[in-house]
Amino acid sequence: MKGFFLVCLLFLIKLSAIAQILSPEAFLGQSFENNFAYHHQILAYFEYMAQRNPKNIKHITYGKTSEGRPLMISIISSEKNMQQLESIRLAHLENISTPKSNSLPPIKTPIVWLSYNVHGNEASSSNTSMKMIFELTNSENTTTKNILENTIVIIDPCLNPDGYNRYTNWYNQIHHQTPNLDINSLEHQEPWPSGRFNHYLFDLNRDWAWQTQSETKARIAIYNQWMPHVHADFHEMSYKRSYYFPPAARPYHLSITDWQKDFNIKVGKKCSEAFNKKGWTYFTKTDYDLFYPSYGDTWPTFNGAIGMTFEQAGGGTAGLAITRQSENDTLTLSDRIEHHFTTGMATLETVVENKKALIEGYKNFHKAKDIHATAEFQTFIIKANGSPNHLNEAIDFLNRQDIKWGTIAQSTSIKGTSFSSGKPVHIPIDSNDVLIGVNQPKSKLLKVLLEPNPVLEDSVTYDMTSWGLSFILGLEIIGTKETLDLKAKKSHITKNAIPPTTPYAYLVRWDSFNSAQFLADLLKQGIFVQTSNSNLTLNDINLEKGSLVITRKGNSAKDFEQTIFQIAEKLNIRLYPTSTGLLTGGIDLGHDTILRIPAPKIAVLAGPQVTPTAYGEVWFFLENELKYPFTTLDLKSLKDIKLQNYNTLILPNGTYTFDESEFNKIHEWIQNGGKLIVLENTTKLFSNKSEFGLNKKLSLNEKQASRLNKFENQLREETSNTTPGSMYQVDFDNSHPLSMGCSEHYYALITESYNYEYLSDGWNVGYLGTNNYKAGFVGFKLKEQLKNTLIFGAEDIGKGQVYYLNNNPLFRAMFYKGKILFSNALFR
Repeated sequence: MKGFFLVCLLFLIKLSAIAQILSPEAFLGQSFENNFAYHHQILAYFEYMAQRNPKNIKHITYGKTSEGRPLMISIISSEKNMQQLESIRLAHLENISTPKSNSLPPIKTPIVWLSYNVHGNEASSSNTSMKMIFELTNSENTTTKNILENTIVIIDPCLNPDGYNRYTNWYNQIHHQTPNLDINSLEHQEPWPSGRFNHYLFDLNRDWAWQTQSETKARIAIYNQWMPHVHADFHEMSYKRSYYFPPAARPYHLSITDWQKDFNIKVGKKCSEAFNKKGWTYFTKTDYDLFYPSYGDTWPTFNGAIGMTFEQAGGGTAGLAITRQSENDTLTLSDRIEHHFTTGMATLETVVENKKALIEGYKNFHKAKDIHATAEFQTFIIKANGSPNHLNEAIDFLNRQDIKWGTIAQSTSIKGTSFSSGKPVHIPIDSNDVLIGVNQPKSKLLKVLLEPNPVLEDSVTYDMTSWGLSFILGLEIIGTKETLDLKAKKSHITKNAIPPTTPYAYLVRWDSFNSAQFLADLLKQGIFVQTSNSNLTLNDINLEKGSLVITRKGNSAKDFEQTIFQIAEKLNIRLYPTSTGLLTGGIDLGHDTILRIPAPKIAVLAGPQVTPTAYGEVWFFLENELKYPFTTLDLKSLKDIKLQNYNTLILPNGTYTFDESEFNKIHEWIQNGGKLIVLENTTKLFSNKSEFGLNKKLSLNEKQASRLNKFENQLREETSNTTPGSMYQVDFDNSHPLSMGCSEHYYALITESYNYEYLSDGWNVGYLGTNNYKAGFVGFKLKEQLKNTLIFGAEDIGKGQVYYLNNNPLFRAMFYKGKILFSNALFR
């Protein structure tokens, strides 16, 4: 009998052990003192938790990274809430999407989204996410039980798996068995390009609005399905600092409401109470502002959420442990996890304590009748300007934001205000134009993204101070006080009819980035393509200079025509067939200003002295957008590389230098027919050199009195010589091939003083005169320096060319016309 009871006891003990939920450290079989968890281990833990808590957790994979790693969220709440999860979600969305809000069921359960590790080497964040999901489902934790009864919690454990994997793989391979606390140790010296960035070396925390990267597109798509009341974004900063939590620094964007500001203060107070009890140091109200709309705190804020940033000391330098003289302590990974967990819990507790006010404030943010009554403009018009593909880019952008749009039911004309010039206009609108009504859930986000010159209450800012869509998209946008009737419309699709007779040639407009993609595909297929440096007229069709000419002569492949039509259909390109080389206006197709476009053999320099994001922007453009092959060359091997294997060499921004032999090698290669494309600060490598025509402007003598500045005013004095990002209209030489397809206006984001004279023996394709400033903050000293300055220049040297792109047209992949300009540099 005793034996029977003993067997039963052992069986019950075994069942109890099986039922017990493993902590992250128990699941991993290691403590956070020893290693960072790998990304696949973190996903495995979240899947394990979902399997063990099916009534409380829903696990969703919402996309994958460029390197194929899963992107996922877990939704956690009480059993009762999870049973009604879909109805809660739909009711919440309906409450913010219809003006008939009084007839809708009340929302009682706020949604909180916690985002971790948008920067891959801020690795305590993802490790914190495991502790968070464990405690939220810990049956012995009464605090988290109350949280789940009153909220829906969404956790994204890693927004940037590729970067996180890059960092943790490196660190776990090289760190000492007992972490070395010395800052000089290799384990605190993260190598280029660092794990901060995603696969294409983009900073995903600056991509929320523009959504250029696959991770961001997937995340925003699922975010728009939930539209959380609160979004908390967890980061790390310099290991020498303490901890930052809300309230945020100024400037605040004027669209941020009082209730959003007040809730930030409430969260900060709750965090400070928890940190005070532990004796942990922290700061608020400095450095991290709420202005630029493409961050993980601001983009959700302009969508109505309480958007917040949390910054823990650490980053890629801290490793598992590091000595800090600034705090007279040792900062460990366990410390960093505990701090992030504490602020995450404080955020959730604040939501529970103030959930009624939170829900009401969110609802009021989206009240359609209030938006309609107070809006300066009732309708926005994006003009097609004769380029369907350019307009399609704008439509794609609106769709990614979930901004509703349509077209006019009947052609008319309206009075309004141009967003690029700020001047009143009276223009016709027709079915080709895109119209956006203000009466929609995303109206405040739309207003923020459209405004060309947002009010700036403080000149000390963290990022860009101008970003208007008219500048970014390069399209004319008009705001009108009229409320116009809209009808649904789809993107413009081009269908090419096969000509009844064999054409002499096909002509293609060079009016959008699709044209560049079309050319790239043709060249990859070995098709002979020419371009016209003059305008062409085919019957009543006018094609501006830069248009492509694809003649039957020179193209002998049997599938020549089929290939052209397939590529044109894929890229929405209109083909203009002609049965003759004798055109009705302008030059004929045999004229010597119609030139062959040779296929570029492209090489790009990379390495530790090249700015990672600068290389990443070129990489992403060539591989992911233009889809054209190139070779990456290691900068340190330049002396041994046969440059004659390439006809195009791209130098991204960086801090590198060339010794005399490297400089002479590049110069000789250009003289022999090479094309050099130099971006941003790398232009200084060729300035004031006898072999090149680029020269720095003479600097003005500063008055002696300007040096007598107070120490406490140092930061503000520095701003007089800087700009965090302002918009200028670049004057173009529209006859030069570099400017073709960019139409009348090109807007550039200026982030520094380029300070170059106009070329005396070359072409000043893009330049600033004396009055080119459009929007954003520019220090008064810098504003003077930017007058009469070269922005884009071209120079012939021997048989080759140099393109000086002092301003980066590929910056964050944001600027549509920048892609056209860079394509011109490659192909023209």
